[in-house]
Amino acid sequence: MGPLLMKTVLAFGDSLTWGTNAARECRHDFKDRWPNVLQATLGDGYHVIPEGLGGRTTSFDDFAAPADRNGARVLPTLLGSHNPLDLVIIMLGANDLKPHICGSAIGAAAGMARLAEIVRTYPYNWGAAAPQVLLVSPPLFTRKSDGSGPQSGRSIAESTELAKLYAEVAAVAECGFFDASDVAVASSVDGVHLDAENTRAIGEALAPIVRKMLS
Repeated sequence: MGPLLMKTVLAFGDSLTWGTNAARECRHDFKDRWPNVLQATLGDGYHVIPEGLGGRTTSFDDFAAPADRNGARVLPTLLGSHNPLDLVIIMLGANDLKPHICGSAIGAAAGMARLAEIVRTYPYNWGAAAPQVLLVSPPLFTRKSDGSGPQSGRSIAESTELAKLYAEVAAVAECGFFDASDVAVASSVDGVHLDAENTRAIGEALAPIVRKMLS
């Protein structure tokens, strides 16, 4: 039997991927961040690369930030850095719904379509095939424990539209799709971020999907 071929997965996202712990105002433990849970659940033969940045958008600028948060501008560099890749998982859109960024689920869906296109059309070295793409809609926003709306003025109603729109984008682009709200709920601390249990749930739920896509 020949050597096991390593499957490489890029997990591209925002603070939900980076692992923001809103309750403690810090980062979740390494073992609790969903890309690392995905890696542990998949086991040997897979390499999951975490690429999360707080505030990252699909394709919109945020000039108030200290780092470039525009996913469409940064993604080509990451594809080149980590090539060859077998799969790119993209979970973005929560920051697109900030009213001063975009504020609309339709805008976030357009950004996700552009990111899928970037993955598919990037000129990979030595004629390597483009990786597969898995689009993930983030968990729904919720109200804070004091009854106020989600952090940064985001709309719960707009967050409920993301899964339907992302599924449509995935169907047209022939990508995989997963709705993270099926397994995770946002914390009432800020209405956006996840506690350790819920971020772990995303990594665990993605594992069988990744295995199937890369089988």
